[in-house]
Amino acid sequence: MPGPGPRIGAVIAVLALLLPAACSSAAAGCEVPPSHRFDCGPERLLARAGCEARGCCYAPVPSGAGGGPPWCFFPRGYRSYRAENLTTTARGYAARLRRVAPSFLPGDVGTLRLDVALETESRLRFTLRDPARQRYEVPLPTPRVSTRAASTLYGVQVLEDPFGLVVSRWPGGQVLLNTTVAPLFFADQFLQISTSLPSRFISGLGEHLAPLILDTAWTKVTLWNRDMAPVPQVNLYGSHPFYLVIEDGGLAHGVFLLNSNAMDVVLQPSPALTWRTTGGILDFYVFLGPDPKSVVRQYLDVVGFPFMPPYWGLGFHLCRWGYSSTTTTRQAVANMSAARFPLDVQWNDLDYMDAKRDFTFNKETFKDYPDMVRDFHQRGLRYVMIVDPGISSSGPPGTYKPYDDGLKRGVFIRNATGQPLIGKVWPGPTAFPDFTNPETHEWWHDMVKDFHDQVPFDGMWIDMNEPSNFVEGSQDGCPDNSLEKPPYVPGVFGGRLQAGTICASSQQFLSSHYNLHSLYGLTEAIASHDALLRIRGKRPFVISRSTFAGHGRYAGHWTGDVKSNWEQLSYSVPEVLLFNLFGVPLVGADICGFLGDTSEELCVRWTQLGAFYPFMRNHNDHGNRPQEPYAFSLAAQDAMRKALHLRYSLLPYLYTLFHWAHAAGETVARPLFLEFPKDPNTWTVDRQLLWGGGLLITPVLEAGQTKVSGYFPAGTWYSLAGDSTIHSKGQWILLPAPLDTINVHVRAGHILPLREPSFSTAESRKKGMALVVALTPDGFARGELFWDDGESWQSFEKGDYTETLFLAAHGAVLSQILRAHSHLDGILLEAVTVLGVPSPPRQVLANGARVDDFSYRSDTQVLSVPVSLPMWEQFVITWS
Repeated sequence: MPGPGPRIGAVIAVLALLLPAACSSAAAGCEVPPSHRFDCGPERLLARAGCEARGCCYAPVPSGAGGGPPWCFFPRGYRSYRAENLTTTARGYAARLRRVAPSFLPGDVGTLRLDVALETESRLRFTLRDPARQRYEVPLPTPRVSTRAASTLYGVQVLEDPFGLVVSRWPGGQVLLNTTVAPLFFADQFLQISTSLPSRFISGLGEHLAPLILDTAWTKVTLWNRDMAPVPQVNLYGSHPFYLVIEDGGLAHGVFLLNSNAMDVVLQPSPALTWRTTGGILDFYVFLGPDPKSVVRQYLDVVGFPFMPPYWGLGFHLCRWGYSSTTTTRQAVANMSAARFPLDVQWNDLDYMDAKRDFTFNKETFKDYPDMVRDFHQRGLRYVMIVDPGISSSGPPGTYKPYDDGLKRGVFIRNATGQPLIGKVWPGPTAFPDFTNPETHEWWHDMVKDFHDQVPFDGMWIDMNEPSNFVEGSQDGCPDNSLEKPPYVPGVFGGRLQAGTICASSQQFLSSHYNLHSLYGLTEAIASHDALLRIRGKRPFVISRSTFAGHGRYAGHWTGDVKSNWEQLSYSVPEVLLFNLFGVPLVGADICGFLGDTSEELCVRWTQLGAFYPFMRNHNDHGNRPQEPYAFSLAAQDAMRKALHLRYSLLPYLYTLFHWAHAAGETVARPLFLEFPKDPNTWTVDRQLLWGGGLLITPVLEAGQTKVSGYFPAGTWYSLAGDSTIHSKGQWILLPAPLDTINVHVRAGHILPLREPSFSTAESRKKGMALVVALTPDGFARGELFWDDGESWQSFEKGDYTETLFLAAHGAVLSQILRAHSHLDGILLEAVTVLGVPSPPRQVLANGARVDDFSYRSDTQVLSVPVSLPMWEQFVITWS
């Protein structure tokens, strides 16, 4: 129910403990329980004297291995800003904030403007800006709203002194945000705001190697994109300053800070959260849900719904660094075919390039490169190759067009002296394109087109785009200034902003790299997406390592240089789930691992799980043992083939899920809590995943196991193979899991469209279809199929698609064509499997005609009906 109209209370906070800025440790304001303490010395360790000089409390406490409460902390009611002149505006409210006591940071902003916008019933936005000076703001297109929502699911309260904002859920009054728990800071290079949390079940704040639910026991999460092989507690390739909190009873809300500067987010057990960023403004969105699924959709309403991948992009991709020639690349494809494995997309790493330079190929080892790609196309395969952003700058003038042309067109990031900044990546000295410059998009398009004219590739794999740099800052170092050495440096790996990347003070078209760094991968993904669309005229396929909020509109993601070990296998499940919450559903980890040698058992289990990554690619580092599916024993090959066939048979269902992600902001791979938020047992489950609402995958993630425990929310679950049924009360169940098996269960009430698997999607799209109908105890089920040509740009937006609804009830399953087009012409429905038919039917009819060769198993209650019905017409199948 929507709440009543918007509420706001301007409350003069006559707090019992309202104190002046100075306070001694003995004062009552210092009696703060350790879990509720907020750090008064974030930028450096303070002894008692330095702490008390700030008007803060000093109380040493023992801390655990993962850190603990601060020794120097703010007293209650510590004054920072006071709210004045609260007024009503067309969109909500505005106020002036005035700093009442100087802070301990340089560049304090004395006056701020608060704007509160009641954008929709379930979305609130509030910003804090410097009214006297235009500061950097993230150039992400977000919805423009000019009027306030008529009714809201939230109430807003502004407290005057010390300033604070309280956001509550209506009805009920549950406080979701309360920024009065700690003082607000807004200095030139240090912005900090804290809030209480209504629950310790918080997810998001990527990209990190972490569980799905974050630990609130003094965890510091750092966001600053970094080329870093994934290990826990380190900033990785992407920045997603968005979190989702599950509240008591299964309600949920989300918060997004639209800020791209280097930042720390500190979680503490009270529970509370502190945002600490090094620039820009404070620009917050609050999403009221009220359920987790709605929170994700509301977040995607702001950052953008995911792009629709081409159908072939959902097939199996094969890659390694070390396919050193067209001969070895062709051989890999031939070996896959000989061993009867499906393959849709063959990839090459740096091996194809001439001296590791973009937009070139080696005229000896890859001399027939264009022919190889055309040959792959003849076989129904697609081809993708790696492209790095760093452009080789060391060749003599006139010898390398991407650099010569880029120099002429002014597309490179500049150092403090206005010259192109030169770092070092794979080809040696390199310049870095500035993708915030419109001219760079044109130049990038031209370079991609020149190369595509020679080699007709189908998609782009953009790597090293944090951007990664093998020297710190640049070949000439970095200037000594406040952008390189800000007063507060978040917990970035390497301890300096320029570690592993380019100088923070280097200049880009829109702003300094200090502000834009974490957008580098996103801006390159946009340029690559747009170039491919213009050149090929079809749906672009881009996979990127570096990401930021909104990335899923343009590209997918792989989780980088993971090690070939069991720990990384199990961490890949929450990674894939989180990126779906972030609106990047096309995501997967390198199957079998990238760094180090895999083992046969690990590779089998990883292939089984990888068959349920939305993006499925096996990729390997050079020098490692081979890990293509054909490189293992016959028994292991059988297990992998079985997993691949399972994926290929489920592609119509997966493709339909991607359609709903693209059209309605849904997730593809889904944490259990998204479907079952009222069951607290699901909240922390991150060793299983759902595909949509209907398919539960329970992989084996440990060595030597032939059984696996999985959580089954209350309801009926059928094994996809149709050989067992689970009636769960909401419980953990031990499942048999021999090496050739991954457990996949269909949730009662769902109908899944399947397709006969083949060796590529091009072949399988011509094959017949099937339905799996999983009945509820009272005999109902529903499902849908979205179908188009698999690659045309905006086929949904243009109405060039077929959509079919499947319904089962009262001993019948029927189809209803919601939108008809020619894409299903000639495709037959060949089998219908109905799970949960309680008694043997005496007769089965298909469109009124008797089916004599149906079969029924009373032990499993499975009805199998062979049919031959045109998918382009409506049908009805009945049993009685």
